[in-house]
This record gives sequence, C-alpha cells and structure tokens, in this order.
Amino acid sequence: MNTPIIEAAGLVKHYGETVAVDGVGLEVARGEILGLLGPNGAGKSTTVRILTTMTVPDAGIARVAGHDVLRESAAVRAAIGVTGQDSSLDELLTGFQNLEMIGQLSRLPRRVARARARELLERFQLAHAADRIVKTYSGGMRRRLDLAASITASPPVLFLDEPTTGLDPVSRQRVWDVVREMVRDGTTVLLTTQYLDEADVLADRIAVIDHGHVIAEGTPHELKAATGDAQLTITLDAAHPAAAPTLQPLVDGPVHVSPDGRHLRAAVRSGHGLATVVVRALDDAGVAVDDIVVQPPSLDDVFRELTGEELPHEIEVDDDDIDEEAVA
Repeated sequence: MNTPIIEAAGLVKHYGETVAVDGVGLEVARGEILGLLGPNGAGKSTTVRILTTMTVPDAGIARVAGHDVLRESAAVRAAIGVTGQDSSLDELLTGFQNLEMIGQLSRLPRRVARARARELLERFQLAHAADRIVKTYSGGMRRRLDLAASITASPPVLFLDEPTTGLDPVSRQRVWDVVREMVRDGTTVLLTTQYLDEADVLADRIAVIDHGHVIAEGTPHELKAATGDAQLTITLDAAHPAAAPTLQPLVDGPVHVSPDGRHLRAAVRSGHGLATVVVRALDDAGVAVDDIVVQPPSLDDVFRELTGEELPHEIEVDDDDIDEEAVA
C-alpha cells in the first residue's frame, strides 16, 4: 500500500482554555481530494495551519509529502501550495507582477517565472487583467489569482482553506474546474469547506470534523448510505382514504399525510424499484398518482445527523464580490 502523502495522528491544539483541535487524525492518498467538512469553529482551519507549518501543535504527529511538519518544516513548505481564507496577494502590484514575484521567490529562473505567470493567467482566465493592479480586481478574480499563486511552483500537495467563500456561482464553478484539472495533473488536495455541494462534487473522500475532532470519514456515497433512510414523497391527483393504508406496508415507519390529503411522505430503506411497486399498489387501490420521488440521503442529512447543525446550500455574496468578468 502506498504511503499517504498527508498523514496526521492525535493532533491537539489549545488556545488558552479553548480546545481548537482535539486528537485529529487524517490520511490523504496521492492524487486524492479530501474534503474537510464542518461548521465554523470546528477546527478545520487550525488543522490546516498545523499541516502547513503555520501553527505548532501541542501534541500529535503529522507528515506532508514525506516530511515531518515540525522537524522538517522548510521541506514541507517547499512541497505545498496554500490558498487561505485571506488573500496573500500584493494589491498594489498587477496580476502578472504578483505571479512573477511568487515564481522568483520559489527560485524559478526569471524567464521561467515570467512564462509560468503568463501560463497561469491564461489558465485561470485572467489574461485580460494581467496588467491591472490587483486592487481593481473583483472578488472572484482575486480568488482565482490567489489559487494561481498557490500553484506557481507546481506543488505536489495543495491546501485549499474555504477557497470559494463569498464567490458567486460562476466564479465557484471556475475554481472547481481548475481544482479538477490540477488533480488530473497529479496534485493532491486537502479542501476545507462549509458548503455541502462543494464537498459532494469535488471530494473523493470526506472527513467531518466537529468540536476539534473527526467524527466520520468516508466517500460521499458511504456517508450517505450510513445515514440510513431515503425519503419517499408522493403527490396524488386527489386525496384518497386508501392511500396511506396502501402505502404503509411498503415503507419504514409512519406515513405522513399533508393537511389537504394529496401529499404523502415516508422513510424507505431502499429506493431500488420501489417507485414501480408503489404506483402499482396505489393504482390497484384506485388511487391516482400525479408524482412520485425517491430521494436518497444527502450530505445535508449526513451532517445534520452527525452534528445536529445545518450548513449552507447557497453562497450569499455582496454586489461588490460578484465577478464582473463572469457576468459580462
């Protein structure tokens, strides 16, 4: 079995009386995207700061790209790219100047750094703004430039700490496309996010962190399957007294009927072939069905069951953060 490119065990970090990280353990395989999912204050960002050598843990061990984060911190930093919640860009330089400078700081020859800057500006659809100072960029453009900066030196491991927070939907999709492209090129990604849809579409595996420790881990499918029941929802042509009694033997638990009698809802263990069975049974009972939906468990259900909390579905953005190039 290949050694994980990111591995941690028993990580602990206190800030005064607050326990930010409480025994976190993680493993990320080469070329994988691990989504670290959790509410604000759960310990996601502190875990990333430890793995990227920006914070020293009080206990535990961690290795990134084969290097110990404490004893070999310089080697770790040379092997990683980091996009944090706060931009690391110089707002008084142009987009091109920022990437060229980062390339040279990464010890690329000047000619190579300039070529790499142009390549990344094209890749992130920012070539049109290459000579504009970053202060004039929209929120979406800054996030894409920040992501470009983090991969200037083609690091084998990339840490993305809530990279799409506050972005409009088009900018989010652009970031997702770039992340997928980097993984196809062999990059390993640890992604922290508050957004369920982001974790669902990007992550190969998900670790749910709450109150400083990992409480569940698996593929999105595994986590959903472990949550339990799917939901069966039926809309009738008209209320019918035989509907609920007919449906009851086919489902798990009670059948919930809306006040108008036209909408029925129940938990079901398996949705395979169930819609056909239900429609036939109701038809035999003289009940006309307008619509039937079997909804498998979602990451919303997973997170709610594990933590008792809700995470956002949609991102709210201010007008100033809308990517002007995306909607032009």
